[in-house]
This record gives sequence, C-alpha cells and structure tokens, in this order.
Amino acid sequence: MPTQTQPSSDAKRDGVTGAVDRHRQTEHTSGDGIVDTEIAILGAGFAGMCMAIGLLKAGRTDFVIYEKADSLGGTWRDNTYPGCACDVPSQLYSYSFAQHAGWSRTFATQPEILAYMKQVAQQHNLNAKIELNTQVTAIQWDQSQRLWRLTFHDGRCVTARVVVSGVGGLHLPKTPALPGLESFAGPAFHSARWRHEVDLRGKTVAVIGTGASAIQFIPEIASTVGTLHVFQRTPPWVLPRNDRPTSRLARWAFARVPLLQRLWRAVQYWSAESIALGFTLKPKLLGRGQKRSATFLKSIVKDPVLHDKLMPMYTMGCKRVLISDDFYATMTRENVNLITDRIAEVRPHSILTADGIERPVDVIIHATGFQPFHPAADMQISGRDNRTLAADWHEGPEAFYGVAVAGYPNYFMLMGPNSGLGHNSVLFMIETQVQYILQCLAWLATDRLDTIEVRQDVQRAFNDSLQKKFDKSVWKSDGSVYRLPCTSWYVHASGKHTALWPSFSATYWLAMRRADSSHYLPSARIGTTTRYRLVPKWARSE
Repeated sequence: MPTQTQPSSDAKRDGVTGAVDRHRQTEHTSGDGIVDTEIAILGAGFAGMCMAIGLLKAGRTDFVIYEKADSLGGTWRDNTYPGCACDVPSQLYSYSFAQHAGWSRTFATQPEILAYMKQVAQQHNLNAKIELNTQVTAIQWDQSQRLWRLTFHDGRCVTARVVVSGVGGLHLPKTPALPGLESFAGPAFHSARWRHEVDLRGKTVAVIGTGASAIQFIPEIASTVGTLHVFQRTPPWVLPRNDRPTSRLARWAFARVPLLQRLWRAVQYWSAESIALGFTLKPKLLGRGQKRSATFLKSIVKDPVLHDKLMPMYTMGCKRVLISDDFYATMTRENVNLITDRIAEVRPHSILTADGIERPVDVIIHATGFQPFHPAADMQISGRDNRTLAADWHEGPEAFYGVAVAGYPNYFMLMGPNSGLGHNSVLFMIETQVQYILQCLAWLATDRLDTIEVRQDVQRAFNDSLQKKFDKSVWKSDGSVYRLPCTSWYVHASGKHTALWPSFSATYWLAMRRADSSHYLPSARIGTTTRYRLVPKWARSE
C-alpha cells in the first residue's frame, strides 16, 4: 500500500510530524530510496495492533500492517478450541490505554478477548491500515538503498524503511514426530487448529499432551466423547483457577469510576509481580505454591495411582504453572484414562504404547504446544551483508532486550527473545517495547540516524549478563530440593535460555524506559550525540 506524498493536516500544525511527512515526500520524488511505506508492521495481533496505535498516537500514519490471515486477532483468532480462555485476569490482560469495564468473568474467554481486540481496532480505525491475506515470506535488507524489501506469498514485493515484527512468540503449532502418525486413518489435528466439523460425540479420542491448552479443552469434551485417552509425558503443577462471573455491580462501578478499575488492575499487577521473586531469585519461596497445588490435587483425586501420575516431581515454575478448577475432577471420570507410557507407534485405528498395550482410537488431538519464538521459522529474514536470521540464531535466538538484533538495521521485534513472562501479563511487555521502539524511530524521523542497528558488542554483553541471571532462577537446576530440573521449551537445545525475561517485568520497564543511542551504530548522525536532545516530545515515555 503506497504512502501518500502530500503532507497531512497533522504536518501543518505539528513540527515533528511535519518533518516526518516532508521526509516521506522527498523519498517518493527522488530517484533512489523510494519506499512503499515508512513502517511495515508484521501481524495484526495484540503486538502489531499496539505498535500501530502507538504510531497513531504519535501522529504518524505512514505505516501498513500486513496480516497473513483473513482477520485480525493473532492467537485469539487461531485458537478456538472448546474452553479456550486466558490464564491472566481479564483486567490485566488488556491494554492499559484501552481498559474494558465489561469483562464478564475473572478470566476472559477467547470469543470475548477477540471481540475486545476488534473493538479496540475499530476505535482507532486500524482496519483501514491492515492488509489481510498478505503473508510475508521473506524480507531482505537493501544496504545501498537503506530499506527493506518484503516479498509476499503471491510474489508481490514492497519496500519499507522500517520493519516491526509482531508475529507473536507462540503461533506455529508443534506436532510431535510420532512413528506411524501419517498412517492414522481418522481425523488428527492440533488444538490450535481445532476442526469443529469433527463430531466427537461417542468417539474414542486420544489427547496427546497435558499443557495449557489441554487442561482447558479436556474438561469441555470429556462429557461428550465415549472414551478419552490422555497421553501425558510430564504432569503440570496446577492451581485453582477460581474463575467466576464478574458481578453487575463491579462492571457498573468500573464503568463509572475508572480510577477504581485502574486501582484494581494495579493490585492484580503487583500481586502477579510478586511471584517473580520465587521464579527468579528465591525458588525456595515456591514451596508454598507447591503445597497448595499438592493439597488441591489430593482433595480431588483419591485414587493413589492416578494421584501419583498427576503429581509433578520438579520445582514449580520450571515449566508453565497452570490454573484450572475442573481438570483434576475430569481426570477422575470413568471414561477418562491417563496414560504415561511412551507412545511407541500410531497405527491406522489405534495407538500402541511402550508397555505393549494397543488402544483403539477414532480421533487424535495434539495438545503439544508451539514452536518457541523464532520469526525466521516461516519467513526468510536477510540482513546486512546477506546474513540470515536463521543462521545467526542456529544456537538459539538472542537480541537486545528482545527488540533489536545486530546485523539487521531498522528491524524491530515485539515479544522477541527473552521478553516472555511466566508470571504476569505479556501485554505489559508489549506496551513497554512499543514505547522504546517509538523513541528509536524518533531518531529516524529527525534525521538523527540514517539507520538504527544495535551494536554487536552491546548485544553480546547484554546476553552474557542475561544468561547469568538465570543461575539463581527456578529454570536452572542446582541439584537442590528447591530447584529440581525439568525439560522445558523455555530452554533451547543448546542450553541457552531464550524464552523468558529472568526478572520482574517492572525491571524490564525501567531498563527500557529510555532508549540510549550509544547502544546503536553511529550512522549519519546529525547534530549532537547527547541522549534525547533531538528526540521529539511525542516519542518520550513520560
């Protein structure tokens, strides 16, 4: 979608946005460096939408959101399995600038979250900035022209000065490599690609996995299917969800007294934030949570054999901690079987486990999670000097605070490596990253920098320090009873911790509150190099 060549009305009344629009006009009328859009945002989920809204609030309209699907929503569009809901409280799992007083439950369901996203998009007129059914298959940095060349699935190409990836950390379903799986004659699908046309009533269904998705849809389908075989590799720590409808009085109060809603949101935020102390510094503190989970399990599951199968033998937090009010109760149903033996082979109409037992199966549902964050997994990303992100990250993704990568000028990420959370709302992290990126873009807008690329030595020092912070965390075992190990997707095969931020989300916000140009390569600097002197007011976070 080409950008306009005439200054907008905002340019006439705002010196900063005027500078941006004049720069765009120069690019479009000059013979070199022509771009179709200043900023290309990849993905129309929570991250991409937040970036777009941040730009609009800064007075910028020179961007396009490229979305591969036929509608916005990201993970909340794709995941439609029965019982799909958020495991972060509704008041916290929403934008701080678009709080919603009408959440119907403590934990919002998928339809309600998607409706919220569509409402926010409509309020900010984002639909006009989204190109749907437009999958980006490759992006390549053109060093001579100082721009990115984007290639789409249909062969079209566009150029952009800046690319912001908002594709999400967990969007590519991971299907296990089970022997004989391709020979299975019945329906087999991943929970993130739920096939609603498959009638499960009275069928023998096999669910592979007991992770975050499985414990939500297993209780929903257990009463409908004939027999449910649940294949579990490692039991999760499960805490009560305590989900309940939001009272009409509470919704009325939040709608009429916004300060009350903000205060409640703050209480929820700091309550969640306190959990990071046990995850990152004092795993011994997690003993209380483990006892609570163990008591919860014991109060519901009376069968000692089933109880032992569901009891984790690693420290809480090493894997994702799950919440559910009805998972344990569902596992006690007569038509539900928990199987912990390894799957040896999938046959056309059955599954054979390592103990030699063959179980007839009509339908297989994979609840096996997603490929960990890697934007190059389904897109070729080529940076400066023809380097590729896939090659640079062969030993695990790494970046500078999860937003910038050395060797890839004018390329930013939202929810990049080591910016995920195991204890709080990722929307807080996304908003923090958007504000940081806006400051960086201000350097381009004022011609302070011609390109923005983090220095390799800065990125290396940051990641060396980051990995050391995991030494005291629950995600790195020291052999003690308080830090028992587990196998987790949080850790790359190389042993590097690539998924989570190893501290409080508040410390991330503090570190990202001010962008420092000294962290980036000097490229066509104009004027003083003193931090922020040339950063426009709209780009500052205060």
